[in-house]
Amino acid sequence: MEEQFDNQLNIELSEEIAEGIYSNLAIVTHSTAEFVMDFIRVMPGVPKAKVKSRIILTPEHAKRLLAALEENVEKYEAVNGRIKTQPEAGGFPINFGGTMGQA
Repeated sequence: MEEQFDNQLNIELSEEIAEGIYSNLAIVTHSTAEFVMDFIRVMPGVPKAKVKSRIILTPEHAKRLLAALEENVEKYEAVNGRIKTQPEAGGFPINFGGTMGQA
């Protein structure tokens, strides 16, 4: 049986957006109307970092994103094993847990 979907959405992905933006820190805040996610790239030895991308979501879409992330993490871990996370130890490790290089 072939199903017909009347409300299909054609999604376009430009080459620039398809390249993505690397982020190793995300900060999530919210108000009564929206969730704001700032994605940041922190580099070793650099005390300042800029927000590389900001995504603003409605509360409903934030909850849908959470469910999609949970589902995808479960699928990833089923194939690749449990993702290890470091325990909270006073914030983000600016030195990335390694030794600091010297010139």
